[in-house]
Amino acid sequence: MTDEPSGRLPRSFTTPGTSSFVDFLASHSPSMLPGGRPLPQGDVPASPRATTIVAATFEGGVVMAGDRRATMGSMIANREIEKVFAADEYSAVGIAGSAGIALELVRLFQLELEHYEKIEGTLLSLDGKANRLSTMIRGNLALAMQGLAVVPLFAGYDLAAQVGRIFSYDVTGGRYEELEHHSVGSGSVFARGALKKLWHPGLDAAGAVRVVVESLVDAADDDSATGGPDTVRKIWPVVATIDRDGFRKVPDAELEETVDAILAARTEQSRIARASHAPRHGGDLL
Repeated sequence: MTDEPSGRLPRSFTTPGTSSFVDFLASHSPSMLPGGRPLPQGDVPASPRATTIVAATFEGGVVMAGDRRATMGSMIANREIEKVFAADEYSAVGIAGSAGIALELVRLFQLELEHYEKIEGTLLSLDGKANRLSTMIRGNLALAMQGLAVVPLFAGYDLAAQVGRIFSYDVTGGRYEELEHHSVGSGSVFARGALKKLWHPGLDAAGAVRVVVESLVDAADDDSATGGPDTVRKIWPVVATIDRDGFRKVPDAELEETVDAILAARTEQSRIARASHAPRHGGDLL
């Protein structure tokens, strides 16, 4: 952007335009968009990647959760990365894929929704938010072709329908509404199996929180890129509920109680199972 000789704001900031911040940036400074930068020659170096995100609906809302591990090849790059964010007051976005690009996409999406609210004086509908995110992912396709793909999961409370809704995407920006529950990332296959088994109609918010945390525990059990609850370091998944009262991040104290209950139940089941196998192995497996 060219500065005005008078020192005033550039004209682009004072000219009436679109309610889309991404469109504004694409018109005046496209190189500031992740997909608008020229790609250098050569292979993309290894970079941290985010993994498993899960979401599930409950009576009057939706819950989203993400584990805390970022990996770089076979190495754990970060144990405390956050992958679930408030997109605005009534929606959340979770990231899987190239962590650096994904975090930039989240910040841009938050700006996009805030800009719309300032220009139009009202919130964008939930379908409108999902469509805006779809457009932004499509703009990132060139980076995805270089191996820097971002595949977010979006969920929110529909103020008109008064229900929680979940949207998934592919790398080309294709948008798909998911019913009941969904998961993305490398551990999604295992998390999705747990969600199918544990989710049921009529869940309340606390029940849904336990279901998504348990699905992450299952994913961490079979996927090395998904981190389980770390009881030694007190690192818990990031879990958020969204209902008519808005976005709420579940406090760590509540998550610790939920995790302790899940691990205690699984420890008891495991001991019973191993005790039943002991005669075949000629000894005590506990």
